[in-house]
Amino acid sequence: MTAERAVRTAAPHELLDAVRRVLAEQYAAESVELFMADYGLTVLQPVSVLPHTREPVSVHNSPAGRAFGAQEPFVESVPDGTARVHLPVTVRGDRLGVLSVTLAGDEEAHQHLAELADVAEVLGHEVIVAERDTDIYLQARRKDRLTLAAEMQWQLLPGRSCVRPEYELGAQLEPAYAIFGDNFDWSATADHLMLYVTNGMGEGIEASLLTNLAINALRNARRAGIPLADQAALADQAVYAHYRGRSYLSMLMFDFELATGRAWVVDAGSPQLLRLRDGTVERIAFDAQLPLGMFEETDYAAQEFRVEPGDRLIFVSDGVYAVASPGGETYGDAALTRAIQSTRLLPAAEVPRAVLRELTGHRGRPAPDDDALVVCLDWHGR
Repeated sequence: MTAERAVRTAAPHELLDAVRRVLAEQYAAESVELFMADYGLTVLQPVSVLPHTREPVSVHNSPAGRAFGAQEPFVESVPDGTARVHLPVTVRGDRLGVLSVTLAGDEEAHQHLAELADVAEVLGHEVIVAERDTDIYLQARRKDRLTLAAEMQWQLLPGRSCVRPEYELGAQLEPAYAIFGDNFDWSATADHLMLYVTNGMGEGIEASLLTNLAINALRNARRAGIPLADQAALADQAVYAHYRGRSYLSMLMFDFELATGRAWVVDAGSPQLLRLRDGTVERIAFDAQLPLGMFEETDYAAQEFRVEPGDRLIFVSDGVYAVASPGGETYGDAALTRAIQSTRLLPAAEVPRAVLRELTGHRGRPAPDDDALVVCLDWHGR
């Protein structure tokens, strides 16, 4: 409660200082550091005032990275006799980073572990609010400079993961620092989850502007309470009115009913869906309809689809499905099936990053020619 009062009354850029003061007073903490996950999910970047920063730590092979990946507190014993507690900073399943607290020893660390975890959770919520008023946390998320198109795309996204009793969502884009067109968006109510997966068209700023227009047109329609097929029609009109058919984009749109697993789907283009059910992976095809903005006043129809508890749905853009190896072999169904099977034990938030790592190995070079998007939805049902 002391920490919560402190961060809620602190200036947006001083949240970490407020937490440091409370943990020093209440728990005799010797040091407190906040690390934010970078856009590529490869390192945890320390939050500090630029240009003075500490070194980042790896997501894959560090104590802080272990806490981030497992989403559980991890106590690290330090040779000088102190103990460093690494606590995941997560808001409703969206993995922001790690809070690392150095205490006098292991006994103190384990004694206060639950309370420190609560402090990390409170801090995460306040960071989300503070990002409206300061850039310090967004700056800490980048280990390289974002292109302008990538800056626009990351600001458009809802988050990279989300957890509710009925489902878990995870998503990731590559190249993280130079994306331009691919996108995902989701929104939930008490009874429904709406999910959009976008395969953008074009390059650079033009691709980002096109996607921004389409996503905001969809959000405008969704927030007016309009059904899924009509959302697609209104977004189609908005894109066509601006580009007159010169530019358009592909999208796969879902409206899931949380109580039953019944869903309505509009397939307006090329994003692919694969389903893992009872150990078997299969590609799910829908009635193909025209991309958004290709022609004037296109009518869209929603078809029904059903998910069952235990289903895992993997959505991929063309930058995953059609990418070629050095020998010219496309990634395709077979490679995606292997990737989905090999990651079946990972939580939904970890799957996109793992699939994209396997894609990099297939591509044979680190830099992709096109945006690559992976979204994972684990359905639990009610």
